[in-house]
Amino acid sequence: MRIWDVPPRRLCRQHLLAEHRELHGLWNILTVHGGAGGYSLHPETRRWMGRTGALFERHRQLVEEFERRGYQHRSPLDRRLAASAWTQRSFVTPLADQVRILTDKPCECLLDPG
Repeated sequence: MRIWDVPPRRLCRQHLLAEHRELHGLWNILTVHGGAGGYSLHPETRRWMGRTGALFERHRQLVEEFERRGYQHRSPLDRRLAASAWTQRSFVTPLADQVRILTDKPCECLLDPG
């Protein structure tokens, strides 16, 4: 499970869609299951505990990028469940390392989308 911290515009199609899918899974863990379940101890889950507002905002950014690329989005989040902090300052992997990880992948992440 990974929620990137790079701007969604810099993600290739594969990583944009994968993050969106994983974000929905994380959202369910945090809002439906109260942070319990199989991934409750995962570092990425723990990073977002108490930060559903920030996770909602990341989803909004992903959806904005979907629309910019002409993708359809049909899985909104319930804003009423975004009941905690709206900022995320904690990282499992520092941003510079995330950029390096994405740069090393054989995809178009981080290329200037123009």
